[in-house]
Amino acid sequence: MSPLKSTRLILASASPRRRSLLEEAGYEIEVEPSGVDEPAPPPGTQPHALAAALALQKAMAVAARRSTGLILAADTVCAVEDEILNKPLDRADAERMIRLQEGRETLVVTGICLVQAQSREFAGAVEESIVWMRSLTNPERQAHLDSRRWEGKAGAYGVQDDDPWVRVARGSFSNVVGLPMERLEQLLRDLAGMTS
Repeated sequence: MSPLKSTRLILASASPRRRSLLEEAGYEIEVEPSGVDEPAPPPGTQPHALAAALALQKAMAVAARRSTGLILAADTVCAVEDEILNKPLDRADAERMIRLQEGRETLVVTGICLVQAQSREFAGAVEESIVWMRSLTNPERQAHLDSRRWEGKAGAYGVQDDDPWVRVARGSFSNVVGLPMERLEQLLRDLAGMTS
């Protein structure tokens, strides 16, 4: 096992997708959701700035409750042109988001942050990917909404669900799932260098 992966991570998220990505990659983790609210961003908010700020806020919230440990937090934001697509409020909101993304590219940005609880030293990064969603037929759209797989997912879909109408056009697949694993490894190396 890589020395980086032998480091136990405290995941500041209840996301089963982030947990699965970490466990499948061989990381040892403990889950402690941050409890940080994610209010609707004000108009004009930039996706990269929002994702980075929320990741830092979540990591620091857990660090404040711990005396030791390495905390990992992440926040994923979808955006079409200037509109940020958070987690849908309900079925109607999910349908609005899906229709908005059909036949076009969506920007998916994940902010990640690692914080050493004892020192509050941190390293952060933002990763972006582009997702393409083709136009859906009415039966496809209704089947997706009926499935409720959109619940709790920014942009109202999960690329890991293998729906045939959405694909990662450019960038990291794991970033679209919710945690850019390649960038995480780089951050762990950066933080190890800062604390060595």
